[in-house]
Amino acid sequence: MDYQTFKPHPDLSALVKFYWTLEVPFDPNNEKQKIIPDGCIEMTFNLKDKIKKYISEDEFVVHPDAMIMGQRTKSYFIEPLGDVKSFAICFYPHGFANFVNTPLEKLVDKETPIKDLFGKMDGQVLEQKIDNASDTEERIEIIETFLFDKLNQHSTIENLVKTTVDALLITNGSSSIHQILKEDLSKRRQLERNFKKQIGISPKQLGRVLRLQSALQMLLDDKESLTTIAYESEYFDQAHFNKDFKEFVGTTPKEFLGNKNMELSTLFYK
Repeated sequence: MDYQTFKPHPDLSALVKFYWTLEVPFDPNNEKQKIIPDGCIEMTFNLKDKIKKYISEDEFVVHPDAMIMGQRTKSYFIEPLGDVKSFAICFYPHGFANFVNTPLEKLVDKETPIKDLFGKMDGQVLEQKIDNASDTEERIEIIETFLFDKLNQHSTIENLVKTTVDALLITNGSSSIHQILKEDLSKRRQLERNFKKQIGISPKQLGRVLRLQSALQMLLDDKESLTTIAYESEYFDQAHFNKDFKEFVGTTPKEFLGNKNMELSTLFYK
């Protein structure tokens, strides 16, 4: 697997976390790979063969070649049908809402074709340009031109939502809404409503995903015990950590390490 990341233009860096590319030659012995929630929304372009997403043990759907992957609240398996060559834009939790009018709660746990969000003409033109580009540098130029154009057409994210996301990112998801709002708890209902619209999920859900991401990074660094990871990630105890981990990932932390179905997810943390 060849996975690389690239920095966005400085004027987009508050909204776009990074761009990434992935190339994997087909191997009939390759295992299905599990995708884990990470708190981000991604715009992904599949430049080679199709990719299956499993919706049950045996049933699957085929990913669109150009799609938006909304916030994820659960893990799922994917399996390439041939060679993989992908180019993607990873947005911060608050980033993608600045480019669309669609309430992002409608995209949760879905892969939505780009043309459904940006219009058939704009979506098809963008997909064709990305597909025909000669290299990653050209694809980045194309997507940044597109994003700057869309950014000028939409209002920015609500300040209270942005402040809440920032607090959750800084604390790796451990801040409570009570702590973030402090004395102004009257805004809680407004925050919950606008957060789902502009982020896709609730502040509590995003906090749980970010806390899991922090714990996953420590787990893969392999420098701390599971008990230490649990407490440093501000879980009540190791049992609480194991429960949350299994709910999102489908395995225990111990089972995750060395699992061939987790090779792709593990790669994203390196």
